[in-house]
Amino acid sequence: MRKFSILGGVLAAALLSSSAWTQTTAPAPASPPAATKADMAPTLASPHWRSSKLIGLKIYNEQNERLGDINEIIFDGTKVAGYVVGVGGFLGMGEHDVLVEPAKIKFMNEPVRSATAPAPSDTKAPARTEPMNTRPAAGRADSAQWYPDHGVLSATKEQLKAMPQFKYSSYN
Repeated sequence: MRKFSILGGVLAAALLSSSAWTQTTAPAPASPPAATKADMAPTLASPHWRSSKLIGLKIYNEQNERLGDINEIIFDGTKVAGYVVGVGGFLGMGEHDVLVEPAKIKFMNEPVRSATAPAPSDTKAPARTEPMNTRPAAGRADSAQWYPDHGVLSATKEQLKAMPQFKYSSYN
């Protein structure tokens, strides 16, 4: 009896698998072209700045007086809603945070220029009339600039200190 059940199982398996052997394989549907690296990792057109590099960026006015620096960047979900600029204070103590609209800050890639250099003591040498850099150029390639050098805001320190202080929440 046991032989018949084993033989029946083998016969059933043979009959079921024979239909798979007789089927022809359908041609594979046309596959989309293979994805390239450019498709998987899109590149960004210039200029794009890293927000982590904008924190701490120095803000000057048109007279090249330092007003403060960017402490925070506020987003509304899709775009920058404002920059929190810290004005005054010493080592973060007594700093007055104000919210500045993004359109009011003009970001610059070249270093800050100082006032014209004083005339040299030697009267034979011509006086320098071109502005001197306050620091040397960073030496970055233009294609690798992921952050500006500084920002320019049309205001004075007194005007910014007179603005209402930015509050992150109702309890600070």
